[in-house]
Amino acid sequence: MPAAPGTECANSMTEHGGKCDREMENKSMNLTEKLIAAHLVEGKMVQGEEIALRIDQTLTQDATGTMAYLEFEAMGIDRVRTERSVAYVDHNTLQSGFENADDHRYIQTVAAKHGIWYSRPGNGICHQVHLERFGIPGKTLIGSDSHTPTAGGLGMLAFGAGGLDVAVAMGGGAYWIRMPAVIRVELTGELPPFVTAKDLSLEILRILSVRGGVGKVIEWGGPGVETLTVPERATVTNMGAELGATTSVFPSDEQTRRFLKAQGREEDYSPLQADPDAVYERVIPINLSELEPLAACPHMPDNVVPVRTLADIAVDQVCIGSCTNSSLQDLRKAAAMLKNHVIADRVSLSVSPGSRQVLSMLSACGDLDAFLHAGARILECACGPCIGMGFSPGSAGVSLRTFNRNFEGRSGTRDAKVYLVSPETAVASALTGHITDPRSLGIELGSFPLLDHYRIDDSGIIPPAADGETVEVLRGPNIREVPIGEALPDSLRLPVALTVGDNITTDHIMPAGAKILPYRSNVPKLSQFCFEVCDPGFSERAKAFGNCAIVGGQNYGQGSSREHAALVPLYLGVRAVLAAGFARIHAANLINAGILPLTFENPADAAGIRQSDVITLRNLHQGLADGRIRAEIESTDGEKRELTLTCAFTERQRRMLLAGGLLNLTRSSLDSEEAEA
Repeated sequence: MPAAPGTECANSMTEHGGKCDREMENKSMNLTEKLIAAHLVEGKMVQGEEIALRIDQTLTQDATGTMAYLEFEAMGIDRVRTERSVAYVDHNTLQSGFENADDHRYIQTVAAKHGIWYSRPGNGICHQVHLERFGIPGKTLIGSDSHTPTAGGLGMLAFGAGGLDVAVAMGGGAYWIRMPAVIRVELTGELPPFVTAKDLSLEILRILSVRGGVGKVIEWGGPGVETLTVPERATVTNMGAELGATTSVFPSDEQTRRFLKAQGREEDYSPLQADPDAVYERVIPINLSELEPLAACPHMPDNVVPVRTLADIAVDQVCIGSCTNSSLQDLRKAAAMLKNHVIADRVSLSVSPGSRQVLSMLSACGDLDAFLHAGARILECACGPCIGMGFSPGSAGVSLRTFNRNFEGRSGTRDAKVYLVSPETAVASALTGHITDPRSLGIELGSFPLLDHYRIDDSGIIPPAADGETVEVLRGPNIREVPIGEALPDSLRLPVALTVGDNITTDHIMPAGAKILPYRSNVPKLSQFCFEVCDPGFSERAKAFGNCAIVGGQNYGQGSSREHAALVPLYLGVRAVLAAGFARIHAANLINAGILPLTFENPADAAGIRQSDVITLRNLHQGLADGRIRAEIESTDGEKRELTLTCAFTERQRRMLLAGGLLNLTRSSLDSEEAEA
């Protein structure tokens, strides 16, 4: 078997151009640098500089996939050029009307035609299934879902991205990011009973905050790593998305080999680790033995406190599952705690297995009976409640969830109070009816080592057609065209359609949930819900303005990778977003759409701008090149003032903005290639 890319690069240090730059030769490297060097197509591995990476694998899910495949079709490429691309259906599985079923049919046929594997509805959550069946240490992966870094638990370099970035990668294009700084988390010790990988994830969020990972990769190492199984590592890398991190990654070691062997894929294993004297921006020591059960309180994943401090808060609902905590290992522990017990009368409990493999094995070993006897409701192998797709809490309800996000309103209930906890804490609280430290119950949990063999049944995964020419792509009436940006003029006069504060999430911009998700491929309809949770009048006001701007605070666009949070504002006429700071993926999506993400040089300037003020941006073309743009603000009472905006864009990003977005730029490049041919 050939060496994995990371190993090959570290050993050979061959020529730049898809492999390593010679200037890296003889330099000690951390694991992140090795993986980047192995896939470097363009640019220098200098922190902050833009680099292009060759992508081996892609994934999409159905909430973002329809748009990604419409964008791929718009490029005019017949067949994907990756080693493996997979289309998952795991978000919009509630078929209450024709819309979701039509989207699924479209995704299946477009996948068959263009060389993409298709995972049926009910086969499982994309990140769990990809870990089980497709992930390979040392490979690169981008997915149109912010939790794609889950695969970093397997030693992959995996990134969440916008659908258009994924479409470009499927067409053979590179994925562009800024060379990240690398933080090492040095683990020692071993997790005590009832303390879990979820608690470790919450601990790093407590240390770094939801903004602490921006522009950085979180690399996990130290002797404590050896005690964590791949499913536990995947929980940690999954939650790394909540740090705002570029990605998170674990070494590939004996634990990795055991997992792949159990999945019947031992041939995909290769060892990968950092050099012993590798250099990091920062090293954070964590002793696993000293951790305790933790919870993220409403309404932010970094609002972390010990579970014991929340004792006696009454619980209405408990949800176990999501791409964070729905592995077989997680659910077997939960079942063991529930065995011969019944949940409290006031509590409603749901369990969402992460994949059909997990559900099948729970049934085979009898653990499913423990859930049923305890009073749990078994939901489909899908994302479900995590994105507000059913099982919403009651009014002002307290919901404990093993998920990754607890943003206000994300559950589908505006005034719900959502806490993020481990499966063990979730079960303990379901049994008592109040938030409970699982260590206090006196239950003997025992150990749950990784199994030697998993049930392998890939009947829920459909390979693409051998000859795509024979496949007809089927489109329902809800599937509309992709919004296309316009070339950037040298000046813009933009009324302010909305002002918002810090930590505006993509759920604020473009909500999810059962009411809205069916329109993911219908941007005109979807636009009615844009910023609905902040200002129900935004959509109509933006359309009335024609061209307009949005003003925000720090960490604007936090959360998911959904490019609809850029495409829908584009459709409504938003040409610029002015903010004190942006989340990485959302800033990239805005640029991809042709919307200017501009940062206040003085963050306090944001507070002085009001809705319906008019922002005039002049000399934009030169300003993009200079990295500074002067803006004139005219208030509704006629007062005028000037302020400075910064825009540290790369040359490629400037070309995208001038062209009106990545789709326009890609089309232009393909037309030029055809003309030259």
